[in-house]
Formats: sequence, structure tokens, C-alpha cells
Amino acid sequence: MSYKQYYQGFFQRHPDSLHCAPHSHHYWPDVTRAAQLQYWDDTAQGVDHKWNQIFGERVPAVQTLLAELLQHPHPEQFVFASNTHELLYRVMSCFDLSQPVSILTTDSEFHSFSRQLRRLQERSNLTVTVVATEPFASFPQRWLEAVSADAYTLIFTSQVFYNSGVVGPDLNDWVPQADPESTIVVDGYHGCGAIPTNLSTVADRIFYLAGAYKYLQAGEGCCFMAVPKGCQLRPEYTGWFADFANLAKPQQGEVQYADDGLRFAGSTMDFSALYRLESVLQWWQQEQLSVDHMHGYVQQLQQGFLAVLDEVGHPLVNRQRLLVNSLAQHGHFFTFRLDNPDQVQQLAEKLAKAGIETDYRGNRLRFGFALYHDVADYQRLKKALSSH
Repeated sequence: MSYKQYYQGFFQRHPDSLHCAPHSHHYWPDVTRAAQLQYWDDTAQGVDHKWNQIFGERVPAVQTLLAELLQHPHPEQFVFASNTHELLYRVMSCFDLSQPVSILTTDSEFHSFSRQLRRLQERSNLTVTVVATEPFASFPQRWLEAVSADAYTLIFTSQVFYNSGVVGPDLNDWVPQADPESTIVVDGYHGCGAIPTNLSTVADRIFYLAGAYKYLQAGEGCCFMAVPKGCQLRPEYTGWFADFANLAKPQQGEVQYADDGLRFAGSTMDFSALYRLESVLQWWQQEQLSVDHMHGYVQQLQQGFLAVLDEVGHPLVNRQRLLVNSLAQHGHFFTFRLDNPDQVQQLAEKLAKAGIETDYRGNRLRFGFALYHDVADYQRLKKALSSH
């Protein structure tokens, strides 16, 4: 079955493109346009009172949809923000940075976290333990050993690593081994909506970060975090949403927080992206597009993509250049390691001239897969890669 008919708004504007970068900037399905306009209409109707509708109807609806998607038992523990970094730093602001802080992470985390970490390392009381993700075969064991070795203030890692597409260790294999006092944050951006995810057994233990920009297909501006049930942390970086229910009461004495995920909320944001996300998740339910189904479809695309590469026999873009060969270890994009960054840039530019959009990081060339692809689309690679 083809799903291209659901993305006509984007295809009409890019009729000659094969967009192999959905892991970076995913096409939006057509249902999101009506959702965007609905936000405008609701704002015009409600004006100052639109917040009552947003927090009374829209937020609970999307919380429920996300909880169902991720098999999370507590919908009220989902909190929204414009980006994941805002939510992450809100968690980090709970720590007493005048005291020793220890962090365990990997060498493959997204720029916003790694940049923030480098800045925090300018503090003399902060220590960081970094586990290399490569070699990937031994990473699960090395990560488990590191998790078990100390009582860290913060453990931060990814469900799927952004710079490789490689799936991280199963949460159930290592989260129970962490010290009970350690705060655990999992970056699920490249997993949510792509990899079948069941948070039921770890929901009360981890903060799970993700957003709508990639596989949830609703664009920028709507990120979220699942907060452990009963969490009593008090973020120093806080805003008026964090105690929305008591806004009309006197704001005196100790700062109070909501008893659910909203304790990690911030301040005024554009909720049009929440509307778009709701429209996508509702569309998935209506069309019975489960994450399992979509993941299976993408894996079929990946097999077809590799079969075309086998026919082409390109010296740089081939199975041997993949960081990991097993489809079971991949999210929804492939990463090929070339010899140097210049080589990657030149090849990406050549593909772009042929209408094939990719993206790259350093010496790594990435190809992503989406519902709006068909296996037949990859025949275009033969011509684009034919002249070595």
C-alpha cells in the first residue's frame, strides 16, 4: 500500500524530490493543515479564554494519545514545551549545582545536550563519565557496567542515537540496575513514533523526552516529556504553567508546583503544534497505523533500498559502509561512514542535483525512510550513483 496520498500538500511543492531526510525534517501529512487553521479559529473565538480550552481539552486529549502510543500508564504525567532542551534543562535545574554533580552519558548525544554539558563542565564540581557507543556490539554491556558502577546525579542517553540510527539498549535491561537516587532522562526523539515503545515498566522511573518534529510528523514547536509518577523535584527553571490550576490564588510563600507532569511546565508557547500533533495521532488511529505497522513498512523500504544499492555497487554507499548491518538494530535511518567529510559533502551535493535529498554529519551520510516512500522510489539511486 502507498501512503503518498496523505502528503499531497508537500508533494505538490516538491514534485521532483525524493526526500530521504525525514529523520531530520519530516513531511507533514495533510491533516495538519486543517489543525493549524483550527488553532487560529479557536484563538479568535476564545481570545484570553483559549487557555481554558487548551488546558481543559486539547492538552488532556494529546496526553491520552501519547500515553496510548507509548504504553505509558499515566497520561497526566506528560508535559509540553517548544523544544526538548527547555524540558531537559528544567530537570537539570532541580539539582543543587553548588554541590558535587555527577553525570553519566554517551559520546553520541544530540548537540543541544552535548553543548549544554560542555558548558556545565566549566563548573569545578561537575564530573562527567562518557561511554563510547562504538563498538556497537559491546555497547550494551559497557553501558550496563557504567550504570551499575556509581550513584550518578543524572543518567542521560538516547533510545536511538541521532548520529548513527542505531537503537540503544533495551530500557528494561539497564534502568533497574541504576541507583534509586539517580535521575534518568532518555532522549526518545528518534524512537518515538518510529520504534515500537513500551514504557509501562519504566514509566515511574525515567523522564522520557521526545517531540513532533520528526517521526510524529507534526513539525516543530511541540515537544514533550513524560515525568515519573509522584516526582517531587522542584525545578528552579519554572514558569506560570507549572501551577496553572492555582493561578488565581495569592502567589506568596514557597513556590508551589502541580502534582503531575505540569510541575515541569514553563510559560506561554504557541500551541498550534499541539493541534497538529493531535491531528496526526488521531489520523494514525483512524487508519490503524500503529507504530508496529509503520516500523514494519519502513523495514521493507530499508530492505528494498539495500537491494538497489547491491545492484549499483557504489564504492562508498554500500552495505559494508553501514555503521551496523542488522535492520533490527536500526531506527528509521541508515548511516554510512565514508572516508572524510569532504567526500560526504560532495556525494550529498551530487545526490541533491539528482533530486535526492539526504543529510550528513562529518564523515557520515544519512538516508531516512518514511511512509511517503515506496520501494520503487529508490530506483532513482541507480542513475544518481551510476557514475562513480
